[in-house]
Parts: sequence; structure tokens; C-alpha cells
Amino acid sequence: METTRRTDKQLQQAEPVYLESTLLRVFGVLFCHDPKRARSRTGKVEISRGVVEKGIAVRFDPEYAQPGPFAHKVAMAVIRKQSKFGRPAQKAISFSQRELVRMTGRKTWGGRHSEELALALKQIRYSHVIAHFKKDDRFVEHDFSIFNEVLIERRASHTDPIVACTIVLADPIIQSLNDKHFTCLNHTLMQELSTIGSAFYMRLFYHFATHYDGHRLDRIAFKKRYDGICAEWLGGITVLKHRSKILGEQLGIHLDQLVSLGFLRSYALTPAESRDGFVLTFRPGDRFKADYHTFYTRRSPGEVRFTFDDESRETGDPHRVAYLFMEKHTGRKPDAAAYVSSKEVDTAKELLAQLSMVQIPDFFDYALAEAGKTRFAPQTLGGVRQYLQGYQETLERRRSGKAAAEARRAEERQTQLRLDYDQYRRGEVQRLFDRLPADEQASIEALARAKLSAEGPIAAYMTQTLIRVEKLRLTIERHPGGVADFNQWSASQAA
Repeated sequence: METTRRTDKQLQQAEPVYLESTLLRVFGVLFCHDPKRARSRTGKVEISRGVVEKGIAVRFDPEYAQPGPFAHKVAMAVIRKQSKFGRPAQKAISFSQRELVRMTGRKTWGGRHSEELALALKQIRYSHVIAHFKKDDRFVEHDFSIFNEVLIERRASHTDPIVACTIVLADPIIQSLNDKHFTCLNHTLMQELSTIGSAFYMRLFYHFATHYDGHRLDRIAFKKRYDGICAEWLGGITVLKHRSKILGEQLGIHLDQLVSLGFLRSYALTPAESRDGFVLTFRPGDRFKADYHTFYTRRSPGEVRFTFDDESRETGDPHRVAYLFMEKHTGRKPDAAAYVSSKEVDTAKELLAQLSMVQIPDFFDYALAEAGKTRFAPQTLGGVRQYLQGYQETLERRRSGKAAAEARRAEERQTQLRLDYDQYRRGEVQRLFDRLPADEQASIEALARAKLSAEGPIAAYMTQTLIRVEKLRLTIERHPGGVADFNQWSASQAA
């Protein structure tokens, strides 16, 4: 039996979300949409098993297990906010407490909700994507986490709720987004869907879009085995044996929702022909057509938002400063349980009001070295703040010394340039003299000797040198355009 329903409701405005192409496939195995099953799954899952020259695998952390539906919601919230900034793709995405409440779909925010979020972030942070592919004549393997870093701020202690966080995305994702390797999805529609409905929507939109030419929508149908969908799209949910249970207890309600929203015109679950199991057949609806034309026919380049720099200074940069001090202080990278207090973040903001992010690591090195001279071991950012004035005075001395050294080097370069030009000029004038007719050479030499005789007696060893100098002076006086002046010569040297 085929389930079909059309909607004549006016299509909603589309909000684009840019999901990197590889992540589209990774998300299908990374997030299990059965929370009980997710909590018990660890190990590694391969995508495109058996493909020799290109393969991807996802490895779950043995402590935190497989990310579940809530982690999927968190990941999509990060992708959505990153999409709002446009291109170039932003690497660090920050969330305030108010945004965390919206992200998690909670009406209130307390310890239990905060720890659910902390667990979801750890599950994604410590799940690894392992990609291997052939590049030229060799194989390359790339192992990375989607969330390269997770920086968490709590009010004062580890039992306080999270008040803000910054998530740093992996470099391969950022590079791929900037290279325009992404699928454009409609977040407005996804907000109305369950996590399973969102997973279906993301994969089906991609497959429909690859087959649609902008015209005959009724000719498009996409088929996939039900057990393949459970493993590759829905993170390994249980494969049921009976059609009635699949539709009545597992997938039917989510697919019906896609039909009611107009994204699907219909779907059908039928027995597989080749072996036991079922096949799902999907046909796109008018909502897909509208989004396709919005994203791929009338799409303009993503608008760059100018709120990112302000937000980065307000939240992301202070988090990085506080975490960097923790690393400098302890001598090791913060682990998954690490957090920074709001007081530390406030102190980081004070430091950033006087120093740039580039200067912060150097300041910490200076402050900790100065503290070590008095056997003082700062435990907080407040402890190193007292060294700020001394560091700024050191910077000023460095700048003054650097400027003086640069001035000396500039003067030395100019002096050497003059010496080089004089050598060049003598050689060029001599060559000019040698090319003159014999009678003019004789005339110049006679004038040079006459001038030296008029000046009085000259030591014998000086005579020839002075005659040569005078001959060159007279030559350039008679032929002023024959040799480049200093400005012309120095310009040619620079070129």
C-alpha cells in the first residue's frame, strides 16, 4: 500500500543550512536515533565498505558511546549557526546560555539539562572520523573529530550549569565548506521534524537533487533497502522484521510527517526482490521542488555576517584565553571534564581589552616566567593580571629597540647602496669614455691634464688617479644622459 498526501498550504520561507558533503554521510552512521541502543554501542562503523581507493569510518568512544538523538540536535544547531555567518566558513561557534536553551529545546535550564548537553558534546568530540583515500600514487589517512575543541564555561564549579560554550570545527570541514562542497538544506522545514524525520529529509533532499533537472518532478523516485536505511541513515537502529511494525511503530509517523509537509509526495514499503527484507521508495513533493529552486536555481552567494567578529570577542576569544592559561598552567591539554569559570572568562575579557589574541600566549609566557622568579605559581588569570603593565612596558622596549635597529639597518642599506652606485657609475662612465671617438678622448684628456697643472704641483703617485677622475667627470659633464642617475639605478635594482 502506498501512502500519499498532498498539501496546498503556502510554502514557508526557506532558511538555508550548509551541511558539508562528507558530513551528510557521516551523520547517518554517527547519530543513532534510538537512544537506548546508542548508549550501548561502541567500536567502529565503516561507510562504503570495500571501496579500495576511498573509504570513511566512524569510531565511537568506549566511555561516552554513540551519540544519540539529542546529540544530533546539538550538532545541527552548530551547523545552523555556522551557516548564518556565510562564507568564509567560521571555525569557532559560540553559544550563550539563552542560545543553549533554544538549542536543546528546553524551557528552563538546570543541572540535568546542562549535563545532557555536556555528554552530547563529549560524544561528538570524542567520536573520530577516519578517512582514507588515494592521492596521486600514495594512500593518505586522515583521523579527526568533527568538534575539534569544546570550550565550556560554568559559573564557578563543576556542578554549576553550563552558561556558555565555544565549539571549534575540524579543519577538513572548514576547508571543504570554503571549497563549496556542501548540500543546502531548509532549516525552517527541519524545525518541524523529529530527529528521524530530519535524517530522512537530509538524505532524501540530496538524492532527489542529484536526479532532478528542474522539470519533470513526477519522474523522480528514489529506492533504498530498509535495512540499509537503518544502518546508514539512522545510525544503526533496530531492523524490524514485520512491515506493520516498521510503519506502525518505527518509521511511519516520521515519513507521514514529511508527506504532510509536502516534502514527499508519497512513500511505499514493499518486499525486496533480491533477498529477504523490504525496500522503501520515495517520491518528492512540491516542498522539495520549491526548496530546490530556492537553493540551486535562484541561489546567490552566502551573505557574510558582520556579527561574527563581535561575538568572537565577546565569547569565543575569552574562552580560548581561559583554556590556554589552563594549558600553560598545568602543562597539558584540558581533558573532557575541564571547564572555565565565569570569573575567569571575565578576567580574560579584561586582558583582551588591552592585548590581542596573538599577544596572549607571549603574555602568559612572560607572566609565568616573572612569577617563577619569586617562586609564585598563579592559579588563576587574576594571578597573572598583575604582570600586564610590566609586559606592556617590555613590549614598548621591544618596539623601540626594533625601531632603532630597523633605522640602523636602513641607514646601513642606504650607505651600501651609495657605495654600490659609485662603483657602478665609475664603470659605466669609463665604458662611455672608451666608446668616444679618439679625437674627443684626446680633447678630454688634454683638458684634465691642463686643470691639474693649473692647480699646482701634485705628487707623482697621485697624478694618474686624479687625471682618471677628472677625465670621468668631464665625460659625464659632456654626456649627461649616458649613465643612469642614482634614483634610476636604485629603482632598477629594486625591480
